[in-house]
Amino acid sequence: MSNSYFQFKQFRVEQDRCAMKVCTDSCLFGAYADVAQAQHILDIGAGTGLLSLMVAQRSKASIDAVEIDAAAQQQAQENFAASPWADRLHLYPASLQEFATNNRQAYDVILSNPPFFLSSLKSADTAKNTAKHTGDLLFEDILAFAQKHLALAGKLYLLLPPAEAAHFAVLAQAHNLYLTDMLEVYTRTGGKCIRHIQTYTFVSHKTSIVKQLYIRAADAVTYTPEFVALLQPYYLAL
Repeated sequence: MSNSYFQFKQFRVEQDRCAMKVCTDSCLFGAYADVAQAQHILDIGAGTGLLSLMVAQRSKASIDAVEIDAAAQQQAQENFAASPWADRLHLYPASLQEFATNNRQAYDVILSNPPFFLSSLKSADTAKNTAKHTGDLLFEDILAFAQKHLALAGKLYLLLPPAEAAHFAVLAQAHNLYLTDMLEVYTRTGGKCIRHIQTYTFVSHKTSIVKQLYIRAADAVTYTPEFVALLQPYYLAL
């Protein structure tokens, strides 16, 4: 059974009412995105509020978070209110499509760990379906929003499995967004690639920079130095 919360060094994420719990790849994503100079950040599909909290810790940005699920909305709002950055974290209980209708803000960074199962079978759990499957939040919706509301020099960050990441990269070009660099995340040295962290900008590149990060060493136990460097500001055990 999953813990009802995940304790970080500077904040706690309560997660008992959210379908998607704190997981290693999401933590990596939150630690990896470059937000040091960002003034306005958007978290699409906030869930527990994990990504918003992580980027709040290492930026001075005003952060908006959009979440469609009612239980997750309440949990994220409570996690924001209990954090040291409550005055910079703003939850919008709406779909991205609804949020886009009234938004006038240009964002320096947009983050999303979106629903990504395009064709797999759905479960009987409605909340998990909303969190995991591209039903209410389609890749095209994210791209259309970014095309209109990402600052000219801004960056769009996505966390996706390899196959879905390749699909998203093709769709992005039709919205004048181009893959600048990609971090391939592996379970361990010599292990399986489980996620791609992609960075998109409005600047077209002939080739994108591809890097690899291994969560654990070949022994499948020891964290790699690269993983430790990213997560040390967050994980209590590091």
